[in-house]
Amino acid sequence: MIDLHCHILPGIDDGPQTLEESIAMAHEAIRQGINYILCTPHHDNGHYNNPASKIIPAVQDLQQQLDQRKIELTLFEGQEIRLTSNLMKEIQQKDILFVDLANQYLLIEFPTMEVPAYAEQLFFQLIEQGHVPVIVHPERNAIFSQNPNRLLPFLEMGTLTQLTAPSIVGFFGKKIQKAAKIMLENNLVYMVASDAHSIKDRGFYLKEAYQEIEKMFGKQYARDMEQMSKDLLNGDLVQRPAFRKVKHSFFK
Repeated sequence: MIDLHCHILPGIDDGPQTLEESIAMAHEAIRQGINYILCTPHHDNGHYNNPASKIIPAVQDLQQQLDQRKIELTLFEGQEIRLTSNLMKEIQQKDILFVDLANQYLLIEFPTMEVPAYAEQLFFQLIEQGHVPVIVHPERNAIFSQNPNRLLPFLEMGTLTQLTAPSIVGFFGKKIQKAAKIMLENNLVYMVASDAHSIKDRGFYLKEAYQEIEKMFGKQYARDMEQMSKDLLNGDLVQRPAFRKVKHSFFK
């Protein structure tokens, strides 16, 4: 199993602070059935600044520690990139890490409480240059969770979306869980990843999420989401499901 969004690197953001905590997360990932992890520390979110030059050696160091302990987990370099108006400049400066080696897909986090007015224009620029934005955990954004149809303009231009596993199992509360289910029902989210930060406070829940998705929508739905994660990591073209507008209002 592939986890495309995980804060497993030690001492680099609000994930594990020590090597021992990272190793514990690696063991838990194996127990979950995860074999491949894209390491995605926060970048440019106002608290943490983790350019490519900092992340690449950190991933190499942790991979070496895993190999020495014979933990069969393969790590890849990535970022959870906060959406800012400086993004294009950072790409030019080679501070940005993509999901794949072809620099096609990149994980982008929106501010928690808003959808910036410049977001659509910036995404158009990214797509024109051959980069496909992946909006991470839209169900946890206040605007998208209240009105999932706000995702439609982004999906129509070719943007992808990634659901957080703990959201669908209720870790963040019933409101976010309900938003996650509505997004799944209408094909507004395309893949699922853990966004794990620790063992105790922010675990993986990826196995449980896939089980819940399979129970609600069937095996093929879950398999398609797994395939999407694989395609992104390989830099392959993806098969996008046909998304639908949410017809009923909720959270009133």
